[in-house]
Amino acid sequence: MSKTWILACALAGILAPCLPGQDARPIIDEAKQRARSRSEHYEGTLEIQDPNSKTSIKRWTFDRLGSSGESKSILRFTAPQELKGVALLIVNHPDHSSGHSSEQWMWTPAIGRERRIARQDRSTRFFGTGFSFEDLEERDTDRFDYKIAGDANLDGAACWRIESKPKQSESSQYTSSMLWVRKDNYVITQVENFSNDKLIRRIRYSDIVRQDSIWTPRKIEVFDAARNSHTALKIDELRYNVPMRAEDFTVEALRR
Repeated sequence: MSKTWILACALAGILAPCLPGQDARPIIDEAKQRARSRSEHYEGTLEIQDPNSKTSIKRWTFDRLGSSGESKSILRFTAPQELKGVALLIVNHPDHSSGHSSEQWMWTPAIGRERRIARQDRSTRFFGTGFSFEDLEERDTDRFDYKIAGDANLDGAACWRIESKPKQSESSQYTSSMLWVRKDNYVITQVENFSNDKLIRRIRYSDIVRQDSIWTPRKIEVFDAARNSHTALKIDELRYNVPMRAEDFTVEALRR
C-alpha cells in the first residue's frame, strides 16, 4: 500500500478514528486548502432580529483578493440608505513578527473620512449586525492551536469537533472556540466562540453548495448570546477567482 493512499485514507477518516486531545492541525490544513481561492466576490443580505424580535434588513457587497493570511478585503454597505457607502477594509499580514494579524479601516461617507479600527475595539459589533469586527477578519490558522474534542453530527452530517485556542502572542476577545468540521467535504459548519466558559457567539453555516469547485455555505447565522439577537446572512452572486486589482484594496479606494 502506497504512502499516498495511506495519507488519503487518514484525511478522509477511513483509518483509525481521531481521538480526543489529538492534534487537529492536519484536518484544519486540509479544510484551509480546499477552501483556497485567489479571490472572491459576493452580495449579501442580512436579516437582523433584535432581542425584542424587531427585524431590520441590511445589504452589503464583499470582495477579497488573496488568501491564507495575506488577503485584502473590502465590505461595503449598499442598503439601507443611511448606511449606503459605509465600507470596511481589512488587510491581513503574513508576517507574524509584528504581532498583528490584520489592520482595519472604516470609511463613513456622512463624515467624509476614514478611521483605523483599534485592536481593543475589534470586539465591537459591526453596525448593528451579529458580527464583531474581529469576526470579519480572515482566520489565520497559524495563529491558533487545535486539538480534537470528539465527534458529532450536525444537520445530518458527521463532523469532527475541534477546539481552537489563540496562541499566547495573540489578542482576541475569545479565549477558545469550538469548530464543527464535516468529514465528507471539510467544510466548517459551526463555530462557538467562548470567553473562558461563557458562550459569546454561535455561528452556523448552511445551504452548502459546490461553487467553482469549492464547497461553500450560502447562509450564515449568528447568535449573539450577550444580546440574545440573531443575524442571518444570505449570500448571492457568489464567484471565486474573478479578476481583481490590488489598487482597489487600499485606504484611498475606500473613498470611491
